[in-house]
Amino acid sequence: MPLLQAIVLAVVQGITEFLPISSTAHLYLTSWLLGWHAEALDFDIALHIGTLLAILLYFLRDWLQILAQGLGMRFGHDEELKQNRMMLWLLAIGTIPVGVLGYVFSKQAETTWRNPYVMGVMLVAVGVLMWLAERAGRMRRDLSSVNLPDSVVIGIAQALAIVPGTSRSGITISAGLFRDFDRQSAARFSFLLSTPAIAAAAGKALYDMHKQGGLHAILNAPFLVGVAVSALTGCAVIGWFLHYVRRSSLLPFVYYRIIFGIIVLALAFIRRPA
Repeated sequence: MPLLQAIVLAVVQGITEFLPISSTAHLYLTSWLLGWHAEALDFDIALHIGTLLAILLYFLRDWLQILAQGLGMRFGHDEELKQNRMMLWLLAIGTIPVGVLGYVFSKQAETTWRNPYVMGVMLVAVGVLMWLAERAGRMRRDLSSVNLPDSVVIGIAQALAIVPGTSRSGITISAGLFRDFDRQSAARFSFLLSTPAIAAAAGKALYDMHKQGGLHAILNAPFLVGVAVSALTGCAVIGWFLHYVRRSSLLPFVYYRIIFGIIVLALAFIRRPA
């Protein structure tokens, strides 16, 4: 893979993975419109690892506190997490649905569903869902009040994100708003919940690469650049987005998704993918 292509796709991944606009759709459509071949497995691993590093870098203190409290130890100073010592186990339970659906539908998600028609429809549909969540949510809860029903509902929402064009953050934040969390808490829980799923996806990709002949092929410049650029871009975007949702609504992302989805569908009918 040319280095410029690796940089472009890594930037696209870092930005779109954590904004509620669908990284899968943007990566696929960037390559499709520019006439690039789909990312090889080794570069897909780079993007997964970069995304995982971004979350771990940004939420390192949160994760250390969550892990310590889940094991009965005192650690950290986040007051909301202090009041919810079951957070580790709630995140574990919330991860089960995406594990099950990801295992059952992984082939469809990587093949038949990965086309601009599905992506365009999901961009619009989840955009409408986000608009409804903005209107319906009372936004009066924070992480201290996360309970088992919240974990199950938001976990099921995350599982639906295996359909390309959905957006993991978009649908889980919407589920959080429907559960009356404020925007920042919904986004924060969404990112924390995504950590095990992204780690599992990276692990599966590494295992697949190992089965295909070993991991030595990933130690090249495009791979390392993909990891670094997607990690740094993703970390910056997480910080910006959490700052944004403290004071502003998701409506600009709703409008973007709907307009972009319509454009994707129009392009799909005009220029059919190979």
